[in-house]
Amino acid sequence: MKKQITFLFMILLSPIILAQEEELPTQCINRLQTQAKAAGLPASLIMDIIPRLKVLPKVIKSDQSQPEFTQTFSDYLSKRVTNTRIKQGTKLLKKHNKFLNALYRQYGVPGRYLVAFWGLETNFGSYMGKMSTLNSLATLACDKRRSEFFTAEFIQALKLIERESLVPEKMQGSWAGAMGHTQFMPSTYYKYAVDGDGDGKINLWFSEKDALASSANYLHQLGWKSGERWGREISLPKGFPYEKTGLRKARPLKEWRALGAININGVLVPALDIESSILVPSGHRGPIFVAYNNFSIIMRWNNSKSYALAVGLLADRIIGQGPLSRSSNDQKPLSTKTVYSLQKKLNRAGFDAGKPDGVIGSNTQQAIQAFQVSAGLIADGYPGFSTLSKLPDDG
Repeated sequence: MKKQITFLFMILLSPIILAQEEELPTQCINRLQTQAKAAGLPASLIMDIIPRLKVLPKVIKSDQSQPEFTQTFSDYLSKRVTNTRIKQGTKLLKKHNKFLNALYRQYGVPGRYLVAFWGLETNFGSYMGKMSTLNSLATLACDKRRSEFFTAEFIQALKLIERESLVPEKMQGSWAGAMGHTQFMPSTYYKYAVDGDGDGKINLWFSEKDALASSANYLHQLGWKSGERWGREISLPKGFPYEKTGLRKARPLKEWRALGAININGVLVPALDIESSILVPSGHRGPIFVAYNNFSIIMRWNNSKSYALAVGLLADRIIGQGPLSRSSNDQKPLSTKTVYSLQKKLNRAGFDAGKPDGVIGSNTQQAIQAFQVSAGLIADGYPGFSTLSKLPDDG
């Protein structure tokens, strides 16, 4: 009887096992092999790796539910800028102080930002991901959604194996193929990673110094402006024209000053020509930020305003700055279905939100702002109850 139960259990479990161990489609294997050969990779490497790759169904599922698009700003921030992470970041900033100062002199990026990226990406190396990098990249390369991008990343990963003598089985990371302490994608690793510990190799998994130095070089190459902050929390006066806010609506800081923007200490922001944008991630009753050029550089690492704010705020807390002066005023997260309906309503009313996709991006926020102006609402671009309730019903 026990054997029968075991046999039955194995039969029920076998589809799961097969799904996890499914081979890549033959057509995709052939395509990856052809592109790897065209990239000049040795045939021995190609034939040793590509035919043995597996499809990872979990990767596709993860690709369709990223937290930047399903969490409110307050939820996102509370899970990332934690007291534990602030304390650990402070300790690591002190531990690597000499090395980070040397990186600052060379690349112009203060150590607190490098430590903040490290904390956000892998909790300071405590979790770098356990998914096979090559299998993850191959799975996404064979998926139609973003095949071109991930095929290129897969080829770069093979080039890294050849250049750095990496062991394929030890290459583990995120579901999207990001690797090491600071979760570099293969193309970023190949182009920007540097030897920080002076051992003649670049290994972002086992060398903290390689990871930190590579992060500094990457941000420098992206255009980080030495001597400038990422931004800061500010306050705005009653009657402020919120329709002027948004990342795409940059203007000199002195113009925000003329409109009454003040720092949290109650002093007007400086009358400088530095380009800056005002961000209102959870409505005009929540925290408000002015963001400078380096904020946009952070977003080139991860194209999410919530992520970039978390990096900047964690970096500030690591050097002893206090918490936000205003708590977020988020409502419950809007479902994809609700956002999709919102976008359709905006488009139907003549406010271009782009093709409905269930995700609130820059186009949707601008459409919300335009509708809010027309409806006599505070145009903060936030889909709060007062805005949602005034939109016409589906017709």
